[in-house]
Amino acid sequence: MRGELPAEVPAQPGARKPDPVLVIDSITRSFGGVRAVDVTHLEFQRGWITGLIGPNGAGKTTLFNLLTGFDRPDTGHWTFDGMPLSRLAPHQVARRGVVRTFQLTKALAKLTVLDNMRLATPKQTGERFFGALLGTWGRQEQANTRKAMELLTRFQLDSKADDLAGCLSGGQRKLLEMARALMMDPAVVMLDEPMAGVNPALTESLLQHVKSLRDDGMTVVFVEHDMDVIRNISDWVVVMAQGRVIAEGRSEALSSNRAVVDAYLGSHHDQVLEFDADGNPVGQTAMLVAEIESELEAAIERGQDLSA
Repeated sequence: MRGELPAEVPAQPGARKPDPVLVIDSITRSFGGVRAVDVTHLEFQRGWITGLIGPNGAGKTTLFNLLTGFDRPDTGHWTFDGMPLSRLAPHQVARRGVVRTFQLTKALAKLTVLDNMRLATPKQTGERFFGALLGTWGRQEQANTRKAMELLTRFQLDSKADDLAGCLSGGQRKLLEMARALMMDPAVVMLDEPMAGVNPALTESLLQHVKSLRDDGMTVVFVEHDMDVIRNISDWVVVMAQGRVIAEGRSEALSSNRAVVDAYLGSHHDQVLEFDADGNPVGQTAMLVAEIESELEAAIERGQDLSA
């Protein structure tokens, strides 16, 4: 069931939400002379599936890395349920209840699927010296195994429990990452391109699993390029370009948003090009070429990475 927004929440960058679980303020991250992330204010609504979209190089994965402790910002801070996360390491962020998956899966290839799941369980008694020495970890290990098998069954991986994770297909590894994240009992699940490289036969299964996370009361934020996927499952969409949030709103409304269209296709996508017999631009096209060249020169002077 898609969430309903109160009428007073505007579809605009930095919109205030009625019950945000993640709140970001003035976060920036630069690499050399390139500002990869420059987000003034952003809120993610509790219990929703929020799609994070934008062209390649927009800063989506960098923002994920910052929010989950895998990178450090130059400026800014963010909170989860009012608790600051800005200075925490990735494992500390995960223990607070914010977990993520990766665009390139991080399954431990030489461990079994079941061991990958058990390894994700937090606060394991056997990891501490006295707990291991006294042998008090046995019952907890049994409980962890039961929980892992329940999740593997949910994600249709129970038949692979004793297989090495490295033997799974790309789509199955995506499912394993999602299942493994749930071993943490998270409040927020951040998925970085969960459908990328997945066999079409598994895409629908993954979509249903993402929806089930919301149905179980979790907040989902996911990066995706496929607009059909965005329209199918998103309650709300945030659009990034050149590190900034340029639009927010329902997916059906964003398709006609000029800023979004320009970000994906370029601001000159609707121009009719004219050339003379020698192939030289003429009239408005000549002016357009000159404008584009000027924009490129300015980008080079700013040190912008034009290959992104």
